[in-house]
Amino acid sequence: MERDDTTIIDEPISLPTHAMAETELTGPAVMQNGSVLQEKGFVEQNVNGTTTPADPSRAASLRSATSSKAATAATTPASSATPTSVGVESQEQEEEWKMPTDGPLKTPIPRPAASSKPPPETKLTEEQQKKYNAVLAEVSQWTTISASTAKNAAQAPIEEHERMFLTRECLLRYLRATKWVTADALKRLQGTLSWRREYGADTFTHDYISPENETGKQVQLGFDKDQRPCLYLRPGRQNTKMSDRQIHHLCYMLDRTIELMPPGQESNCLIIDFKGAKSGTVPSLGQAQAVLNILQTHNPERLGRALISDTPWYVNAFFKVVSPFIDPVTREKMKFNEDMTKYIPQEQLWNVFNGSVNFEYDHSIYWPAYEKEFTKRREAYKARWVKAGKRVGEYEAYLRGGDHPSLQALESSQENERPVAPAAAAAASEADAAAAGVAKLKV
Repeated sequence: MERDDTTIIDEPISLPTHAMAETELTGPAVMQNGSVLQEKGFVEQNVNGTTTPADPSRAASLRSATSSKAATAATTPASSATPTSVGVESQEQEEEWKMPTDGPLKTPIPRPAASSKPPPETKLTEEQQKKYNAVLAEVSQWTTISASTAKNAAQAPIEEHERMFLTRECLLRYLRATKWVTADALKRLQGTLSWRREYGADTFTHDYISPENETGKQVQLGFDKDQRPCLYLRPGRQNTKMSDRQIHHLCYMLDRTIELMPPGQESNCLIIDFKGAKSGTVPSLGQAQAVLNILQTHNPERLGRALISDTPWYVNAFFKVVSPFIDPVTREKMKFNEDMTKYIPQEQLWNVFNGSVNFEYDHSIYWPAYEKEFTKRREAYKARWVKAGKRVGEYEAYLRGGDHPSLQALESSQENERPVAPAAAAAASEADAAAAGVAKLKV
């Protein structure tokens, strides 16, 4: 089928960010017992966070996209640090993943190609660092969050998974998305946490979503050259009628791709293939706005790249209709009908798109294997967070098994006056600056 290379977006488009929406609890201020460190200048205050029992069937959207090697004290949120995994993950990454030789692949690809790597992180400016410290200081004091997005909604204690959502990189993503206006970043962070409660994003189970994916219309498979997880969206395989669950499906899958991000990466790669899609499968304007709300408002800075292919005339028309709602920055990340091997290693790209991965979607095999993979990573992520003291503002590179030390380890190194590696020293300096900011708060 001949591809249409015509650019269809003339106007700025702004997408809302959410599903990927993960708010990582960021803040070197909160200890495992929920109190704020005094030793580092933190004000003593209990964080009355309610712990929700772990439910493996629930969509744990509290995963934070791995940010760059949070080692450098001033790492620009958009950047990703070069990851070096430790423990189980490092052992896995020592070996290059290879395609099965006894038939088509029917399970997810567990890790990026050895030849790929995230882009280097960018240091924060002095002014950006001050704004990050201010946001961290404020977020570290949160004890309650609105139960919904309604005006004057009742407050409810902040839960443990919501605190874990507030990582250092999470706060930086919201700051970047609001042009570094601290008040706007704080408001939007609270809005996302309230929205997730209201929408039920953390309650969608694998079984609930399963019927939507029986035909493989959404598949996470492989990683691009920057180690972003690739999520394939194939409207031509639509198998259900328009409903809220269709939007829940996308929200769920976006959250899962976040859990699969390797250390140093915090964005994903969407591959939207309209081949075989009928005009009736194109979302309504209302659905499109709901999706944009999830992507742009509640998942800021999560979209790294969108590769769109086989766009028929009615899809082009659809994009022109929604283009006024798409942010200009998002528009720059959208590529239409391009050679996907420019962005994804052939050994990680589905052969349907000129890659070398002979993949066949079998729901009975892929779906349980996918759940097993993201559940393993989710549990490891949380275990590291708990082990390091359940801190708001924790480094995602550490949480994802990278070589970056935890906030707790950095503080311990300083207190004991032990030699610290250059990356750790820079991050420790950042932790001290953040602690000083919290100390100035009046409680």
